[in-house]
Amino acid sequence: MAYRNVIVFIVMAVLFFLLLTGCYPKRVGPAGPDGKALTWSEMTIVQRQAHMQQEVLPRAAAIFRSWRPNRYAEVDCKLCHGQGVEIWNFSMPTAHLPRLSGDVLLGSEFEKHPETTRLKLNRLVPEMSDALGLKSFSIVTRRGFGCYSCQLGPKGARLGN
Repeated sequence: MAYRNVIVFIVMAVLFFLLLTGCYPKRVGPAGPDGKALTWSEMTIVQRQAHMQQEVLPRAAAIFRSWRPNRYAEVDCKLCHGQGVEIWNFSMPTAHLPRLSGDVLLGSEFEKHPETTRLKLNRLVPEMSDALGLKSFSIVTRRGFGCYSCQLGPKGARLGN
């Protein structure tokens, strides 16, 4: 009977782990040589650029327009990538965006810019992680796509980015 309980425990632990981690990265790109959609990391630069134009930019633009329609009536790659666009430098995170405080729970950001911080956490990060086929950041595992995937901390890149 104890052996059976151990087996049940192991199966439940594996299922819990799979539920927690999900099947990431998701295949969001064009079809690869095997006919399956590619993940972000499998795409070529040209495929990534097309995906950004067709999927990522429209989603980001819709979020910013719904928030401040006049300010974000025209949205292009410079919104996130800044002047790097002109020299074909699309690296992220970027110094173009405001640096984050480094607070684990973004306390300083919530204090200074609560509306902007909520918009990014509640809408932008989940939408961008979905568009890129990446798991959203988890404070527990300290992994995934989150604020520091695009923005630098006070001393540079943070949390594995």
